[in-house]
Amino acid sequence: MSPSRPGLPGPERHEGHEGAGHAHGVAAGADARYLVGALGLISAFMLGEVVAATIAGSLALFADAGHMLTDVAALAASVWAVRLAARPAAGRWTYGLKRAEILSAAANGVTLVAVAAVITIEALSRLVRPPGVKGAVVLGVALAGAVVNLVATAVLARANRTSLNVRGAFAHIVTDLYAFLATAAAGLVIVLTGWSRADAVASLLVSALMAVAAWGLLRDAGRILLQGAPEDVPLAEVRSHITSLEHVIGVHDLHAWTITSNLPTLSAHVVVEDHCFASGHAPEILDSLQACLGEHFDVEHSTFQLEPARHAAHEHGQHP
Repeated sequence: MSPSRPGLPGPERHEGHEGAGHAHGVAAGADARYLVGALGLISAFMLGEVVAATIAGSLALFADAGHMLTDVAALAASVWAVRLAARPAAGRWTYGLKRAEILSAAANGVTLVAVAAVITIEALSRLVRPPGVKGAVVLGVALAGAVVNLVATAVLARANRTSLNVRGAFAHIVTDLYAFLATAAAGLVIVLTGWSRADAVASLLVSALMAVAAWGLLRDAGRILLQGAPEDVPLAEVRSHITSLEHVIGVHDLHAWTITSNLPTLSAHVVVEDHCFASGHAPEILDSLQACLGEHFDVEHSTFQLEPARHAAHEHGQHP
């Protein structure tokens, strides 16, 4: 039988490594507090903005309020995802529910796309037939919104933004900040010139910012959900490092994926010289493999199957 050893270390070693390089377990409680703080600020202002948008007849303010509604939903989902991800592994959930954070990030990206599409359609209509807009109200509310979003941005900036979930919530808040600045500019133009189409132009700018933020979130969340290899774990280099180790002949069935942000995982079948199994070198090779991955690629979670060369005849599903 080919000896194998999973790369999941015991509690003491895991804790020490996370303190050095992985923040996913350390910052979860703090991240939840920052998310809840931003959620409270955004929720309170959103309600006031809906009233102001109705009074002013401003699409740009309605667009901002609509985006803020998605912010509220995104922040609430992010808080929920952080708490789910903190649950320990049990039963069928052998990795716990850590990937809930990635699902939340993907949902944030989808809501950004949906809101951007709705705002774009209405803005194009208003470019053709611009309604009357109270520029002074738009300007005042937009400036107030910019201040609120600056505070919310400062709160979330303290969270761990290497987490894709937190990054998704942060993208919503920062996009809103830019949106309020664009809306304030539109309100100022309307006050000074009376050109009400500025409201629709600002809305189109907001939609473009949403689309850019959504693309980044959906691209990164999609790579994780589809089990793509992490960008910072190039498989060609990993293969080269493994085969350069003493007594290693080759490697196949090499897989790398990401469980959640900052938690890359790797598995491989490593072919070693036959005498290693009789001479007791196998444990030393496993130590060398895991040390190599940790040092060069920051991969802590790994599983290796050591095989003699003749074992290839029994692996019909083998692939590079």
